[in-house]
Amino acid sequence: MRILVIEDEPKIARAVKQGLELKGFAVDIVSDAESGLSYGTDPSYDVVVLDRMLPGKMDGVELCRKLRDDGINTPVIMLTARGTIGDRVEGLDSGADDYLVKPFSFDELTARVRALLRRPANQVGTELKVGDLSLDTNNYAVKRGKTPVKLSHKEFALLEYLMHHPGQVITKDMIINHVWDEDADILPNTVEVYIGYLRNKIDRPFSKQKPLLHTLRGFGYKLEA
Repeated sequence: MRILVIEDEPKIARAVKQGLELKGFAVDIVSDAESGLSYGTDPSYDVVVLDRMLPGKMDGVELCRKLRDDGINTPVIMLTARGTIGDRVEGLDSGADDYLVKPFSFDELTARVRALLRRPANQVGTELKVGDLSLDTNNYAVKRGKTPVKLSHKEFALLEYLMHHPGQVITKDMIINHVWDEDADILPNTVEVYIGYLRNKIDRPFSKQKPLLHTLRGFGYKLEA
């Protein structure tokens, strides 16, 4: 899943990016409200992590309010050093979905980001299921039936994205936009390679079961039972 971090402190921004990437997220960073507004309108982002205190004409509260006024419904978690009840109420009333006070642990940030991701109908708790394939977003475990499936971070991120959209046709561009960050030099052939990796792990070893990952030539891919 792809996350936009709007944070003007370079050290904090780098630390947040590194921490989230270790958890399998694709992360982009901008450092001011104007850039945050431009990037924040991009529907490719699944969650926005927004610092309350930003340089420029808008602070984080005003930026969040502007995004909501513009009809952007991407989940927002607001970061701040100001943790009074009034500050939290103002942040939440501006349209933020959650509010995390600095300093914070990356485990808590990751848990809150996961909680903000809209849960599809095929998710119960932290587990996504498509047919006999299950993926636990909390402990990064994947199983086909009772058999564990070992995936790399990027394979896991790709599978998670597909499992959030079961039965839907997902194009290569959609995959690139949600699974890789903007700095990654990704070509459509790269998507084909990773789809092949996934198919070799979730379908081919289970020849007695029906395949789950389907290629629709000229359109994209679909994961369905």
